[in-house]
Amino acid sequence: MRKFASYAVLCLFLIGIAGLAAKSARACAFTSRFQAPTTAPSDAPAVDNPNGQAAVHVTAYTLPPDKYAQARGLARIGYVAGILIPLYSILVLYLMLRWGWSAKFRDWAEARTSQPFYQAGIYCTGFFSVYTLSRLPIRAWFHWLYVKNDLVVQGWTSWLADSGKQLMITIFVGTILVTALFSTVRRSPRRWWIQFWLGMLPFIVLIIFLTPLVIDPLFNKFEPLSAHDPQLVSDLERVVNRGGLEIPPQRMFLMKASAKVNLVNAYVTGLGASKRVVVWDTTIAKMTRPEILFVFGHEMGHYVLNHVYKGMAVTALGLLAGVILIAWITRWWIERPSTAGKIRGSGDLATLPIYAIPFLFLSFVATPISNVYSRYVEHQADQYGLEVTHRLTPDSGQVAADSFQILGEIDLEDPSPTRLEILWYWDHPWIGDRIQYALHYDPWAKGEWGEFVK
Repeated sequence: MRKFASYAVLCLFLIGIAGLAAKSARACAFTSRFQAPTTAPSDAPAVDNPNGQAAVHVTAYTLPPDKYAQARGLARIGYVAGILIPLYSILVLYLMLRWGWSAKFRDWAEARTSQPFYQAGIYCTGFFSVYTLSRLPIRAWFHWLYVKNDLVVQGWTSWLADSGKQLMITIFVGTILVTALFSTVRRSPRRWWIQFWLGMLPFIVLIIFLTPLVIDPLFNKFEPLSAHDPQLVSDLERVVNRGGLEIPPQRMFLMKASAKVNLVNAYVTGLGASKRVVVWDTTIAKMTRPEILFVFGHEMGHYVLNHVYKGMAVTALGLLAGVILIAWITRWWIERPSTAGKIRGSGDLATLPIYAIPFLFLSFVATPISNVYSRYVEHQADQYGLEVTHRLTPDSGQVAADSFQILGEIDLEDPSPTRLEILWYWDHPWIGDRIQYALHYDPWAKGEWGEFVK
């Protein structure tokens, strides 16, 4: 039993990392905030202040009293929701199984076709539609809350359209995965997990490759950054050259985020020919040029340090651990007498909730582990951003600290989370810690080089 428990803990560790790695592989985001124009030396890019305000250099993450209360209130709601929503999702899946809805979806599919893929498509249409509708009121309430707090400007028509697109994508991808899952279970009831895992590896690579090309444009508008701001592209190429890389302008994109949100962000996404750095137009509008260069340097860090590829590798390990645990749990669950009357065995489409519930639960309890990995990756990117912009922007550490302040103030990031809250919820280092690190990281003052950029 001890051996099993130890192995289970190891599996949870890998699953937790995989949860973050999957997100990291999809897009390593910057997410942070305030402002700081200074006088640039002759070899630095020009400093501009888009808001026309006086320079305000920060020494710690602070918010005005009204925004402090606003940010704390939103954070508390988020912390509670971070626990209740996953548990609610698990409850919905359990009730769909318990009340026989999953079996009805199966019967509905089998009555209309004998082809496994089309059966899975019909089943997934019913299953994911009900599951999505059960969560829609919660999502709508959060959208209203974000609009009320001026974080989001997207109208309800656009929001509903995006929700519909998300459902269609879920049904399409879900049909492929459900078909693969149950075909392997029927073929090899005891060893399905290894076959399914091997089949998932190329699928994950394909999804990461296609996301910026096919999925992202369904929800936001993108254009080459050079078409929006050629001078900014020229300045970014200075950063690229400083890092000894080649990131062609064709891989630099502007996202029209201002149509939906007031937040600022940038991220790296894609794989191989689809790999790219994306900067939101809100970031360009609300940050000075040196701050944008640091944000780009952070994202370039993800690019250079191969965080996407590392995330894929860790995802593969975590997925393997996950399917092993899920195989154990589902085998026990399906063999229970109370379950046998509603489903026909492990290869029955109606058992999908039995496979999904352990996955959601394991992902939930492993959240702190996944966040440890995520914070480590984001800290590395912060460090790389500081190193690659050193001497390219005046007082680059202060510029980075100011950019974090801007990020925190615009996004209403919690100004005083506990260390436990950071451990459980935060997939980036806390903004206050990022500011302090930016202000104090200075190996050059000791006659040393940076770790990543020499």
